[in-house]
Amino acid sequence: MPPFLVRTIWLASAALTLLLLSQPLGTTVQLEMSLGAIVVMSVLWLVAKGRTGRLVFLAIGSLVVLRYIYWRLSSTLPPVSDLPGFTAGVILIGAELYCFYILAVSLVINADPLRRPLPAQEDDEDLPSVDIFVPSYNEDRHILATTLAAAKSLDYPAQKLTVWLLDDGGTDQKCADSDPRKAEEARARRKVLQALCADLGVSYLTRRRNLHAKAGNLNNGLQNSVSEIVVVLDADHVPFRSFLRDTIGHFSADPKLFLVQTPHAFLNPDPIERNLKTFDRMPSENEMFYAVGQCGLDKWNGSFFCGSAALLRRRALDEAGGFSGITITEDCETAFELHSRGWTSIYVDKPLIAGLQPETLSAFIGQRSRWCQGMLQIMLLKNPLFKSGLRPIQKLCYLSSMTFWFFPLPRLIFMAAPLLYIFLDMKIVVANVDEAIAYTATYIVVNLMMQNYLYGRVRWPFVSELYEYVQGLFLIKATASVILSPRKPTFNVTAKNVSLDHDHLSPLALPYFIVFAVLFLGAVVSSYRYAFEPGVTNLMLVVGLWNLFNLITAGAALGVATERRQTETAPSLPVDRPAVLNLNGMAIDVTVERISSARCRIRMDAVVPMRRSNDGSIGTLSATSQPQMPLLSHARTIPVRVAGITAAGEESVCDLVFETLTPGSYFALADIMYGDANAMVRFQQRRRTHKDILSGTAQFIGWGLSGPVRALACLITGTAQPAVEEDAPKARAASPRRRAVDPAVQPAATPVAPQPAEGSPSWLQLMVETENAQNESERGRRTSDQMVTAQTGLRS
Repeated sequence: MPPFLVRTIWLASAALTLLLLSQPLGTTVQLEMSLGAIVVMSVLWLVAKGRTGRLVFLAIGSLVVLRYIYWRLSSTLPPVSDLPGFTAGVILIGAELYCFYILAVSLVINADPLRRPLPAQEDDEDLPSVDIFVPSYNEDRHILATTLAAAKSLDYPAQKLTVWLLDDGGTDQKCADSDPRKAEEARARRKVLQALCADLGVSYLTRRRNLHAKAGNLNNGLQNSVSEIVVVLDADHVPFRSFLRDTIGHFSADPKLFLVQTPHAFLNPDPIERNLKTFDRMPSENEMFYAVGQCGLDKWNGSFFCGSAALLRRRALDEAGGFSGITITEDCETAFELHSRGWTSIYVDKPLIAGLQPETLSAFIGQRSRWCQGMLQIMLLKNPLFKSGLRPIQKLCYLSSMTFWFFPLPRLIFMAAPLLYIFLDMKIVVANVDEAIAYTATYIVVNLMMQNYLYGRVRWPFVSELYEYVQGLFLIKATASVILSPRKPTFNVTAKNVSLDHDHLSPLALPYFIVFAVLFLGAVVSSYRYAFEPGVTNLMLVVGLWNLFNLITAGAALGVATERRQTETAPSLPVDRPAVLNLNGMAIDVTVERISSARCRIRMDAVVPMRRSNDGSIGTLSATSQPQMPLLSHARTIPVRVAGITAAGEESVCDLVFETLTPGSYFALADIMYGDANAMVRFQQRRRTHKDILSGTAQFIGWGLSGPVRALACLITGTAQPAVEEDAPKARAASPRRRAVDPAVQPAATPVAPQPAEGSPSWLQLMVETENAQNESERGRRTSDQMVTAQTGLRS
């Protein structure tokens, strides 16, 4: 059928559908039709599993949504004579229209997401040359060494792979800073990292001035390298060994391909996951975007560069003048420009890196503020609607990603709207209870069903509302500032690897307390008015339930603002990796069950190799070769200390703490921890359990009830932390002695060294510590040998 005729049929069908939806119906008939739609959708959910069933399900739900929107626009606005009510009513319906727009766009983009197979494996001689860029600013040596060693260990021909550390913390500008202390720290940092790169076989590169933030740093890397493909890895995004093999083949299949993006997967919880204790059982917030959103965008050639874990074609970057740096989100801006030039992108839906998320609520909000401002900058300065070279569907894809960040405004409008009726008796929606049930209640149910149908495995019910509210209180300011001055925002580095050694209230907690108190007062007033005030109708009950939902959300947010201590400062990953433990002259085959950059837990036969009085607890751990994962030629060993041995049936479980890591030890760590990307796949899949609407609602109510209790208890005990939002603590030092013990692999008797009260030492201090590490290690070994032997009962 000719495309013109197809479009004509679609337009005619859409016009007919809208005409039918606009026909007047009684409230009872509307209720019956909506309930019928809910029943049909439920049946389709159970029996129709294919693409057709999916599209029919979403189409029926969309009809109910459209009917609700028509009713709101045509029948529920207050009269213009009531100017305050009319104004508030228009604002509220504007917020609802925004949500309808976001829902409609997401249905278009994500109704049938694309699932790509991995590319075919190519012969080594046919592979392109690759430069791996690791831009750095203030990350500590330990984080950088882990990422660089893993990048150097990728399964790829060594002669075609160059790893670059792009150091923006040791630039000439910083080394010549007018503050002598800052200048000395920059020079010390440069010296330490140059030595690290030399030991790891990595190229070190810095520049004269810190211009254009990350984009400028990457462009400096482009000017000093020549490979055909450029890989960008954030300093705390460690690649798994198969990263290149699972992605690079796409470039040979499409000469116009400029980008292969992979998901960002994380070893540690974000503050919301940690404070609600959901990291091990609930999909992370970013998985909805990476598991569904990017696959939907990929179908329309709209998947974009996310700043890390991506491969880009140098020829495309050269054509566009390098990485774009007009906005503070250089990643999406660069993809936006290249898509408009006719280049294509691909999204590979397999986690191939393991990264770190912000630990504190302050750092999390700071990161999201940068994303929000950057995406809005692109929209205001380079509006997709007027960008030539983009297809209409690509314009819609970019608009959806950019306009999403307006969510703080409608989210706060929905919080405030019921209070106008409760406190001021302002009727901003003209409707009775029967209409509210027939239209609004059924619309809410259908909306929840569609979201749960599309995203149930990667997003629990009401979690989006919680994340949006938690961010919205602070992103309102960020949104307003970029709208008023689109070129004003500047790039700020997100603080990572921050140590939280005790429970405390976030320094951002006050606004959450204030909003909760106002909503709680609204709940009290609405209950009193409904029960005792003459003339109050059942509409107060409906509005009171709306406010109650807002109160539950605000209560859950208080639980988020009550920061829990970290259970593991060095995040771990279950790997199930064969290895060899060398201890007391014996080589023992073991299986590494779980490992972090500071310690690990191993499983071995029941024979314990420490029975003589002169046995020690210091040994080494190294990986073993497997058919699917041959041992790296430059793999080394990790010096370890036995922290405890316990019996587990016919086997023994042993906890090992890593001693001071040498550059060579990082290669062994990369082989054991990052040798198999399927470890991260298994970790994610275990959390992707579908949460139905009823159990998800119960879980959300539980958070709403427990959050205020935890927050008030923390407030009463005086554990609020007097931190400053803009000055997040720096990452702690990399030495294992300075990191908290991973409780997942911590024996009960193992003592934990007290954490230092201050942030990480300066780079000058790190250099001095490195020089003294050997002496400290020997003293620590003698003490720890005695302590561990006494505690584990291994002395004869």
